[in-house]
Amino acid sequence: MIACFGRRYALSASHRLHTEALSAEENKTVYGKCNNPFGHGHNYVVEVLVSGAVALETGMVVDLAALDEVVHAKVIDRFDHNNLNLDPLFLNRVPTTENLSRVIYGLLKDALPAGELKHIRVEETENNFFECSRE
Repeated sequence: MIACFGRRYALSASHRLHTEALSAEENKTVYGKCNNPFGHGHNYVVEVLVSGAVALETGMVVDLAALDEVVHAKVIDRFDHNNLNLDPLFLNRVPTTENLSRVIYGLLKDALPAGELKHIRVEETENNFFECSRE
């Protein structure tokens, strides 16, 4: 039997939605106020959902402390209180929250201490959230 364990993490980061593939006017039209040259920030909530067999010894899908260690090392320490545009993973992609969720998924998918990464959910605001899951 497969079970799932979810954990939520908070991080604050800034970004500017802008691409060199569009003109300045097109960027303003597509991204609106999110194209502000000075950027803007969000208090993101990142949800990590891990699936797998429940270990007979522990009764858990994944050890919470071990999961926290991986998520902090790979995601929180990297992005918290930073400008996403300056991170090498966003040099060739617009730091939309869709792309942030994809990047976080990629950073975690092979790094979990146990189980399999089922999905990543990133809340940008109380109204906007984005998910990325395995294909």
